[in-house]
Formats: sequence, C-alpha cells, structure tokens
Amino acid sequence: MTWQSPIAPGISWYQATVGERPEYPALDGSTTADIAIVGGGYTGLQAAYTLAKGGVSVVLIEASRIGDGASGRNGGQLGTGQRAYPDELEAELGYERSKALFDLAEHAKKYLLDFAAEHRIDMEFMPGQMNVAHKPGHEKEYRHTAEIAATRYGYPHLRFMDAKETAERLGSSHYHYGVHDSGTGHIHPLKLVVGLARAASAAGAAIHEMTPAIAIRRAGGKTLIDTPKGTITASRVLIATNAYIGNLEPVTAAHVMPIRSFIGATAPLDKFPTVIPGGEAVADSRFVVRYFRKSRDGRLLFGGREAYTADAPRDISAHIRRQIAEIYPELSAIEITHGWGGSVGITMPRKPFVREVMPGVTSIGGYSGHGVMLSNYCGKLYAEMVLGRSSELEYLRDLRIRPFPGGPRLRSPLLFLALTWYALRDRF
Repeated sequence: MTWQSPIAPGISWYQATVGERPEYPALDGSTTADIAIVGGGYTGLQAAYTLAKGGVSVVLIEASRIGDGASGRNGGQLGTGQRAYPDELEAELGYERSKALFDLAEHAKKYLLDFAAEHRIDMEFMPGQMNVAHKPGHEKEYRHTAEIAATRYGYPHLRFMDAKETAERLGSSHYHYGVHDSGTGHIHPLKLVVGLARAASAAGAAIHEMTPAIAIRRAGGKTLIDTPKGTITASRVLIATNAYIGNLEPVTAAHVMPIRSFIGATAPLDKFPTVIPGGEAVADSRFVVRYFRKSRDGRLLFGGREAYTADAPRDISAHIRRQIAEIYPELSAIEITHGWGGSVGITMPRKPFVREVMPGVTSIGGYSGHGVMLSNYCGKLYAEMVLGRSSELEYLRDLRIRPFPGGPRLRSPLLFLALTWYALRDRF
C-alpha cells in the first residue's frame, strides 16, 4: 500500500522512485542515551551518524516516517553560499564574517557530495544551477555578484548570462538575464535522506519512527523527552524539527516559522527538448521563489507558491500547471504525474537559527529554502562541537536572528499578511 504522509499532502515523485524505504520501529518503553535527537531529517540524521561514529550513544525520534518532512520532499537544489548573496552579507556583517559563512557553505557542499560517494548513495546528482531575474531592474546587481564571487570569495564558477543566453539555457524568454553556477547542482532528496538514515543506523544510532516528542523538560541535571510510550533521558538534546516544531519548544517556535511550498512533476519532456536543455536547476528572483529543474529521467519538477498559508490547494496539480504555463506556454496541457507539498522553516532574516534554548538543549533549523546542503552540514557541525572537534558551528550560532513579531496567537496571521504583500510585489 502506498504510504501517505500524515504531515504533508500528496505522493511525491521522489517517493514513487526511491525504491524500498526501510522502516524503523516506534519507541516502546523508556530509554537513556548520551544524546537524544528530535527530528529525522538531514540535520538530525547527520548528527546521529557523526555522533555514533564518534562512540556516543544516540537515540533519534521522528514523529512520522524518515523523509516525510522537508528533507525528503524539497526541490533538491544545493545552491552556493548562504541564502543571501555575498555582497549582501558583507554589507551587514563585514567581509571577514561574510567570507567565513561563504566558506562554511562550500564546506557543506563538498561534505555532502563526499558523504554520498563514500556511502554509495545514488542521489542522482546533476550539475549546474541558474538564478534568473523576473524583472529587468537588477542587472548591475547580478553582474556584480558574479564578479565578487570570483575576485573576493574565491569562487570562479558564477557567470553572468545576458538575455539571449538566459533564454537559450531555459528554453523560455520569460526571464531577463541571470547567473549560471557550474560549481553546484541538484539531487533526488529522498534518496539522500534514506541513505543517510541507513548510514546512521549502521553506525549504531537508535532510530525510532512514528514517535512524536510530546514534551521536553529538565530534571535531575538531565533532559527528559516524553513520547507516547516512554521517556528518553539524555545528557544533551538536539532539536532538529525545523518547520515541524509545533508547540514543542517555545523559543524555536518564535524564531522558525513554517510555510507551505508545493511541487509538481510532469511526464517526461521527450517532445520538448528545448526546456532546460543543459539539465540545470533554476531559481528565480521572486520573493516567493519559483524553483524548477529537470530530473534525470527528463521530467520538469516545478515548485512554487503564490501566498503563504498553512493550507494546501485543493488541486496541487492545477496550481502548479498555471505557474509552469507562465514560463513555458507550450506545456500548458502537460500531464502532472505527481503533486505534493510540505512545510519549509524560515526565519525573519532568512539565516539559519542555531541556539541553546534550554540548558543542554540546542535547536537548529530555519534554513529558509537553502537547507539541502546546510542542514546536513549543521548536523555534522553540532556533532563535532559535542565531540570537541570543531567550533565552526559558532559562525551560525552568532548570527542575530530576531523572533517573528506578534507572539503565538498573531505570529502566523501577521506572517501571512506580510508575505502575501511580497507575493503581490513580485507581480508588479
């Protein structure tokens, strides 16, 4: 029987093509560990793997199944650097910190690719990414970004594309120009998370699916995590739930907000060879980003959202097809074979949230749509911090992340109004 996630709508193309998905038993009874991890996405699983390899006892719990959250349902684009361009971060933080954050992201990219190769995870990596402008007013900014990436940040893989090249590489004249990044690419995200769970389990981490955390509390110098059928007692805890924090921990919930995003997969585009002929991934300049790419079997995987709500459209396929047709009118009648959605965790400044929220309890999340490589690496950095091997996580921990305004009752309505306003600005 096909598994339907209880936390996200639709059956994804990833799920249909991942092959056998291992199952891990729900926690049945109380247990103890050096480190307990709440959340079975990239961050939690990579932390579990690295800690277990380092000889630390680890228990990881996941409220649903491994891969049901954003780690298994996202757009699959790795990106480069942080979500903000280097010059934006440099203006805010200064060159030294901006360069350190850029380098951290490049370390994350390399680590992810090396990890997949070492563990023989066929995550269907395809090279290349383009960022394209939906308005003509930012040409100078795009040119400048490519220039400083090479001259100040040691990254020669970004190149400005004029209107002609952009249209040729996209197979569409919908966008004005862009930058081409030959130093990154895109993946099948569920294959990565399944392989990562296997690696963590093989390293000795105890993984329990269908085991939600009900409460986190301190007692006797330890942290206790209550679940439906037992309590986990640990010396330290990592909260790695990202968008699915709910009411579990109030500091994280005030800083990491869930938003919905939706993706559709078309039938293979055998009759449309001009659509992204180079197979790159694409993200546009809208505040409410549209992101799309070609899969290894030639499908268009297209993601986007017109407004931010907690609800799913009644028909995900129709919703996505309308957006595809704006860019590729020839695909207005294309079959959408799969449509799915999920929640993405964002922060106010669109930078990762890393903080000790209780004694011995660290929370990491809020990757803001830039988490495929960063989330995985943050799990590794957390584990290395615990093991005393690296302090690189401090670069993210020291970022100033403001809470969303409005408090628990007004936070979501205010976010909806603000981001719907930005969505309207994207149109004009």
